[in-house]
Amino acid sequence: MKVMLIAHTPEPERVVAAAAKLCYSNAHLDDLLEGLTPEKSREFLSKLASLGHESPTEHASFTFAIEGVSRALLAQITRHRIASYSVQSQRYVRLDQFEYITPPEVARDEQAREAFDAAMAEEAENYRRIAELLKDGHIRRLMQEGADEKTAARKAEKMAIEDARFVLPNACSTKMIVTMNARSLNNFFRHRCCQRAQWEIRELADEMLRLVNEVAPALFARSGPPCVSGACPEGSMSCGRAAEMRKKYAFLKGDEMV
Repeated sequence: MKVMLIAHTPEPERVVAAAAKLCYSNAHLDDLLEGLTPEKSREFLSKLASLGHESPTEHASFTFAIEGVSRALLAQITRHRIASYSVQSQRYVRLDQFEYITPPEVARDEQAREAFDAAMAEEAENYRRIAELLKDGHIRRLMQEGADEKTAARKAEKMAIEDARFVLPNACSTKMIVTMNARSLNNFFRHRCCQRAQWEIRELADEMLRLVNEVAPALFARSGPPCVSGACPEGSMSCGRAAEMRKKYAFLKGDEMV
């Protein structure tokens, strides 16, 4: 997995502090940013968080480039709908020898790993064979309809992989660009940093949190699973590791050494 923070709102903490300031004062636009030093902005954001006033944090957005994650993860992350996604298309990118993500538990078991790798190789061969069969059929039909061989081959390729992709597994690797505002990110972290989240998206959420914390620590001071800033809401399904999680996320944000 590789995650990069490739863009974000300039001075995100100051922008959010200005939006919040406008809500609570009669400041004019010309002097809205006056006095909003980094220290004052962070002080304002801390007060904002204590009040539970989240809407001003929507004015700061963060864009990530992500690769080396599975299509299974893609199905999960796109459930977070207040976000923008651009994903490598299996309709346009041919994947004869696709890369795939191996779950850690599978990797630790030699027999399971061998069976998993064999299954991936078989799916790759199925994909290649189906794509070639479909492509040959499309070329013949398109040429019968009057297309020249080069045009027919180009069109047939896309048509073939569009249908052949249906045999590709959830483990198939993908790439994406994701943009979320700070409010959506905090919601994402609340759900996906939790120990009950699936391992792969939890790993992604941790890295995304580490990256945004470097550029806007006040916006993400309370970020992480719910137990970091309060009680665990999972009831009988709680992992029971709240103290460990608080320590983990304090270290991730550079708040203390362990």
